[in-house]
Amino acid sequence: MSVSRFWRKIPQRYNLIGTQCTTCGRYFYPPRSLCPDCRRSGTIVEHQFRGEGTIVTYTVIRTASDLFEHTTPYVLAIVRLDEGPNLTAQVVCRPEEARIGMRVKSVFRRIAADGESGVIHYGTKFVPAE
Repeated sequence: MSVSRFWRKIPQRYNLIGTQCTTCGRYFYPPRSLCPDCRRSGTIVEHQFRGEGTIVTYTVIRTASDLFEHTTPYVLAIVRLDEGPNLTAQVVCRPEEARIGMRVKSVFRRIAADGESGVIHYGTKFVPAE
């Protein structure tokens, strides 16, 4: 099995799969097995997020660890998905383009690699939707 195929088989990373409580309607990412509001009376089901949202806040990383120094500067943001959950992710754009309230959509991209010939890690990043 290829490395990229291995990462695609992790549904939460490739497909932004979380959960929803059908009792109260709340969405969760990462997935939860219990609703904190409804407790045991809640019914949790799997939910695939559309991957569209809005930047709530962001920062520009200019000095990063050795693993990410080749990508600096880069934008790291808290994105509120349209369904409600917030998640932290990189936004692939020039730092001066990022702004609070900017619409973004998810993409599946390379996150890092373990050395020059090591395992490549894939995951969700966001790009401007406008």
